[in-house]
Amino acid sequence: MSEFTLQVKTREQAGKDLHTMRKQGSIPAVLYGHGTKPQMLWVQYMDFSKLYAKAGESSIVEIISESGKKVNVIIQDVQADPLSSRFSHADFFQVRMDEKLEARVPLEFVGEAPAVREMGGVLLKPIEEIVVSCLPKDLPHTLSVDLSSLKTFEDHIQIKDMKIPAGVEILTEMDTTVALVEAPRTEAEMAALDEKVEGDVTKVEGVEKEGVVAGDVAVDTEKKGGNKEEKKAPADKK
Repeated sequence: MSEFTLQVKTREQAGKDLHTMRKQGSIPAVLYGHGTKPQMLWVQYMDFSKLYAKAGESSIVEIISESGKKVNVIIQDVQADPLSSRFSHADFFQVRMDEKLEARVPLEFVGEAPAVREMGGVLLKPIEEIVVSCLPKDLPHTLSVDLSSLKTFEDHIQIKDMKIPAGVEILTEMDTTVALVEAPRTEAEMAALDEKVEGDVTKVEGVEKEGVVAGDVAVDTEKKGGNKEEKKAPADKK
Protein backbone atom coordinates (compact mmCIF):
# COMPACT_ATOMS: atom_id res chain seq x y z
CA MET A 1 0.00 0.00 0.00
CA SER A 2 1.24 3.48 -0.91
CA GLU A 3 2.05 6.08 1.74
CA PHE A 4 -0.28 8.49 -0.07
CA THR A 5 -3.92 7.76 -0.96
CA LEU A 6 -6.65 9.84 -2.58
CA GLN A 7 -10.36 9.23 -3.10
CA VAL A 8 -11.69 10.00 -6.60
CA LYS A 9 -15.06 9.98 -8.35
CA THR A 10 -15.93 9.26 -11.97
CA ARG A 11 -16.65 12.29 -14.16
CA GLU A 12 -19.21 11.41 -16.79
CA GLN A 13 -18.80 14.19 -19.33
CA ALA A 14 -16.05 16.70 -20.16
CA GLY A 15 -16.93 20.33 -19.49
CA LYS A 16 -20.19 19.50 -17.73
CA ASP A 17 -20.94 21.06 -14.32
CA LEU A 18 -17.40 22.48 -14.00
CA HIS A 19 -18.48 25.74 -12.40
CA THR A 20 -20.91 24.04 -10.02
CA MET A 21 -18.47 21.31 -8.97
CA ARG A 22 -15.65 23.78 -8.37
CA LYS A 23 -17.95 25.85 -6.17
CA GLN A 24 -18.70 22.66 -4.24
CA GLY A 25 -15.00 22.04 -3.66
CA SER A 26 -14.08 19.61 -6.44
CA ILE A 27 -11.70 19.93 -9.39
CA PRO A 28 -11.51 17.87 -12.60
CA ALA A 29 -8.72 15.37 -13.20
CA VAL A 30 -7.69 12.86 -15.86
CA LEU A 31 -6.15 9.41 -15.39
CA TYR A 32 -4.08 7.96 -18.23
CA GLY A 33 -1.15 5.59 -18.81
CA HIS A 34 0.39 2.99 -21.09
CA GLY A 35 -2.33 0.86 -22.64
CA THR A 36 -4.96 2.59 -20.49
CA LYS A 37 -7.96 4.45 -21.84
CA PRO A 38 -8.07 7.98 -20.35
CA GLN A 39 -10.61 8.35 -17.56
CA MET A 40 -12.15 11.60 -16.35
CA LEU A 41 -12.37 12.08 -12.60
CA TRP A 42 -13.36 14.47 -9.82
CA VAL A 43 -11.18 15.01 -6.75
CA GLN A 44 -11.91 17.00 -3.61
CA TYR A 45 -9.90 20.21 -3.68
CA MET A 46 -8.81 20.19 -0.03
CA ASP A 47 -7.82 16.51 -0.11
CA PHE A 48 -5.79 17.00 -3.27
CA SER A 49 -4.15 20.20 -2.01
CA LYS A 50 -2.92 18.51 1.18
CA LEU A 51 -1.74 15.45 -0.74
CA TYR A 52 0.16 17.48 -3.34
CA ALA A 53 1.95 19.48 -0.64
CA LYS A 54 3.39 16.20 0.73
CA ALA A 55 3.70 13.95 -2.30
CA GLY A 56 4.50 16.45 -5.03
CA GLU A 57 5.15 14.94 -8.47
CA SER A 58 7.76 12.40 -7.32
CA SER A 59 5.81 9.98 -5.13
CA ILE A 60 3.55 7.04 -5.83
CA VAL A 61 -0.07 7.87 -4.97
CA GLU A 62 -2.82 5.27 -4.67
CA ILE A 63 -6.11 6.63 -6.00
CA ILE A 64 -9.28 4.84 -4.92
CA SER A 65 -12.46 4.99 -6.98
CA GLU A 66 -16.06 4.79 -5.77
CA SER A 67 -16.09 1.06 -6.56
CA GLY A 68 -13.06 0.49 -4.37
CA LYS A 69 -10.67 -0.09 -7.26
CA LYS A 70 -7.09 1.06 -6.46
CA VAL A 71 -4.62 2.38 -9.01
CA ASN A 72 -1.00 3.45 -8.48
CA VAL A 73 -0.21 6.81 -10.10
CA ILE A 74 2.12 9.77 -9.98
CA ILE A 75 0.83 13.32 -10.27
CA GLN A 76 1.98 14.15 -13.77
CA ASP A 77 0.83 17.73 -14.09
CA VAL A 78 -1.16 20.35 -12.19
CA GLN A 79 -2.84 23.48 -13.52
CA ALA A 80 -3.60 26.50 -11.36
CA ASP A 81 -5.60 29.69 -11.81
CA PRO A 82 -3.13 32.51 -12.64
CA LEU A 83 -4.95 35.01 -10.43
CA SER A 84 -5.88 32.98 -7.35
CA SER A 85 -3.15 30.27 -7.64
CA ARG A 86 -5.82 27.71 -6.76
CA PHE A 87 -5.54 24.31 -8.41
CA SER A 88 -7.94 23.96 -11.35
CA HIS A 89 -6.98 20.60 -12.90
CA ALA A 90 -4.76 17.57 -12.27
CA ASP A 91 -3.30 14.80 -14.44
CA PHE A 92 -2.60 11.34 -12.98
CA PHE A 93 -0.27 8.94 -14.79
CA GLN A 94 -0.93 5.27 -14.04
CA VAL A 95 2.26 3.31 -13.38
CA ARG A 96 3.07 -0.36 -13.54
CA MET A 97 5.01 -1.55 -10.54
CA ASP A 98 7.14 -3.81 -12.74
CA GLU A 99 7.96 -1.11 -15.31
CA LYS A 100 10.53 1.67 -14.95
CA LEU A 101 9.34 5.25 -15.10
CA GLU A 102 11.00 8.64 -15.51
CA ALA A 103 10.34 11.40 -12.99
CA ARG A 104 11.71 14.71 -11.78
CA VAL A 105 12.85 14.42 -8.17
CA PRO A 106 13.37 17.63 -6.14
CA LEU A 107 16.65 18.22 -4.30
CA GLU A 108 16.63 18.60 -0.52
CA PHE A 109 19.52 20.75 0.73
CA VAL A 110 20.56 19.72 4.25
CA GLY A 111 23.17 20.98 6.69
CA GLU A 112 25.06 24.27 6.54
CA ALA A 113 27.94 25.31 4.30
CA PRO A 114 31.01 26.42 6.32
CA ALA A 115 31.86 28.90 3.56
CA VAL A 116 28.54 30.63 4.27
CA ARG A 117 28.71 30.46 8.06
CA GLU A 118 32.37 31.37 8.53
CA MET A 119 33.24 33.41 5.43
CA GLY A 120 29.99 35.22 4.72
CA GLY A 121 29.51 33.64 1.30
CA VAL A 122 26.26 33.32 -0.63
CA LEU A 123 24.84 29.84 -1.26
CA LEU A 124 23.87 29.22 -4.90
CA LYS A 125 21.61 26.39 -6.09
CA PRO A 126 21.80 26.21 -9.90
CA ILE A 127 19.18 23.45 -10.14
CA GLU A 128 16.31 22.35 -7.92
CA GLU A 129 15.49 18.89 -9.32
CA ILE A 130 17.03 15.88 -11.07
CA VAL A 131 15.53 13.55 -13.68
CA VAL A 132 15.70 9.87 -12.69
CA SER A 133 14.61 6.49 -14.01
CA CYS A 134 13.61 3.62 -11.69
CA LEU A 135 10.91 1.19 -10.72
CA PRO A 136 7.99 2.84 -8.89
CA LYS A 137 8.93 1.14 -5.61
CA ASP A 138 12.40 2.74 -5.76
CA LEU A 139 11.22 6.27 -6.63
CA PRO A 140 12.64 8.66 -3.99
CA HIS A 141 10.49 11.54 -2.75
CA THR A 142 13.58 13.80 -2.63
CA LEU A 143 17.33 13.50 -3.17
CA SER A 144 19.53 14.84 -0.38
CA VAL A 145 22.41 17.30 -0.91
CA ASP A 146 24.81 17.64 2.07
CA LEU A 147 26.12 21.22 2.15
CA SER A 148 28.77 20.58 4.82
CA SER A 149 31.42 19.90 2.15
CA LEU A 150 31.31 23.51 0.91
CA LYS A 151 34.22 24.83 2.99
CA THR A 152 35.74 27.30 0.51
CA PHE A 153 34.59 29.38 -2.45
CA GLU A 154 36.32 26.91 -4.76
CA ASP A 155 34.28 23.96 -3.53
CA HIS A 156 31.16 22.82 -5.36
CA ILE A 157 28.86 19.81 -5.27
CA GLN A 158 28.00 17.91 -8.43
CA ILE A 159 25.45 15.16 -8.94
CA LYS A 160 28.26 12.58 -9.00
CA ASP A 161 29.15 13.65 -5.42
CA MET A 162 25.68 12.83 -4.09
CA LYS A 163 24.53 9.59 -2.50
CA ILE A 164 22.05 8.02 -4.91
CA PRO A 165 19.69 5.29 -3.60
CA ALA A 166 20.03 1.79 -5.01
CA GLY A 167 17.87 1.10 -8.05
CA VAL A 168 17.79 4.78 -9.12
CA GLU A 169 19.40 5.79 -12.43
CA ILE A 170 20.26 9.46 -12.87
CA LEU A 171 19.39 10.83 -16.31
CA THR A 172 20.69 14.37 -15.71
CA GLU A 173 24.39 14.89 -16.56
CA MET A 174 26.48 13.65 -13.61
CA ASP A 175 28.87 16.62 -13.71
CA THR A 176 26.01 19.11 -13.25
CA THR A 177 26.68 21.43 -10.30
CA VAL A 178 23.89 21.45 -7.73
CA ALA A 179 25.40 23.75 -5.07
CA LEU A 180 28.31 26.17 -4.56
CA VAL A 181 29.16 29.25 -2.49
CA GLU A 182 29.94 32.62 -4.02
CA ALA A 183 32.29 35.07 -2.28
CA PRO A 184 30.61 38.17 -0.79
CA ARG A 185 30.91 41.42 -2.74
CA THR A 186 33.74 43.78 -1.85
CA GLU A 187 33.12 47.33 -0.61
CA ALA A 188 34.25 48.66 -3.99
CA GLU A 189 31.73 46.43 -5.81
CA MET A 190 28.94 47.50 -3.46
CA ALA A 191 29.86 51.17 -4.00
CA ALA A 192 29.81 50.67 -7.77
CA LEU A 193 26.29 49.23 -7.53
CA ASP A 194 25.14 52.34 -5.65
CA GLU A 195 26.42 54.74 -8.29
CA LYS A 196 23.76 56.20 -10.55
CA VAL A 197 24.36 56.90 -14.21
CA GLU A 198 23.04 60.37 -14.99
CA GLY A 199 22.48 61.29 -18.63
CA ASP A 200 22.88 64.75 -20.13
CA VAL A 201 19.33 66.03 -19.89
CA THR A 202 20.12 69.23 -21.79
CA LYS A 203 21.09 67.26 -24.89
CA VAL A 204 17.84 65.36 -24.80
CA GLU A 205 15.88 68.57 -24.43
CA GLY A 206 17.86 70.14 -27.30
CA VAL A 207 16.83 67.33 -29.64
CA GLU A 208 13.20 67.68 -28.71
CA LYS A 209 13.22 71.49 -29.14
CA GLU A 210 15.16 71.56 -32.41
CA GLY A 211 13.25 73.50 -35.06
CA VAL A 212 10.97 75.24 -32.55
CA VAL A 213 11.31 79.03 -32.25
CA ALA A 214 10.19 80.74 -29.08
CA GLY A 215 6.90 82.50 -29.57
CA ASP A 216 6.03 80.58 -32.77
CA VAL A 217 3.11 78.23 -32.92
CA ALA A 218 4.33 76.23 -35.91
CA VAL A 219 7.27 73.80 -36.30
CA ASP A 220 9.69 74.40 -39.19
CA THR A 221 8.97 71.27 -41.22
CA GLU A 222 11.63 72.15 -43.78
CA LYS A 223 14.25 70.47 -41.56
CA LYS A 224 12.30 67.25 -41.76
CA GLY A 225 12.06 67.24 -45.55
CA GLY A 226 8.63 68.81 -45.70
CA ASN A 227 7.45 71.90 -47.58
CA LYS A 228 7.41 75.15 -45.71
CA GLU A 229 4.11 76.93 -46.01
CA GLU A 230 4.24 80.57 -47.20
CA LYS A 231 1.98 83.20 -45.69
CA LYS A 232 0.19 85.38 -48.23
CA ALA A 233 -0.28 89.08 -47.67
CA PRO A 234 -3.86 90.02 -46.95
CA ALA A 235 -5.76 91.44 -49.91
CA ASP A 236 -6.36 95.20 -50.02
CA LYS A 237 -9.63 96.29 -48.69
CA LYS A 238 -11.79 98.10 -51.11
